[in-house]
Amino acid sequence: MSIRYVISAAVIAGMFTVTAPVQAQAPSTAEQVKTWSQKKWNQARFEFAKDKAKWSSCRQQSKGKKLSGRASWSFLYDCMKS
Repeated sequence: MSIRYVISAAVIAGMFTVTAPVQAQAPSTAEQVKTWSQKKWNQARFEFAKDKAKWSSCRQQSKGKKLSGRASWSFLYDCMKS
């Protein structure tokens, strides 16, 4: 009788310990932009500025939201990539 309980307990314990692997999602590129160095941001900004109309529009939107410094980088990156 006790072997039945031990086996049942082992089966139940096995069911609870086997879980689907949890995959950590990598942060989006826009989130990664916040951690870029000033040099890397300047390079990206130089490339973005080639499209003058879009760059100007994105910068105005950023100023409208009162974003500055690194806080604006992810917004500007998303804006330019959309």
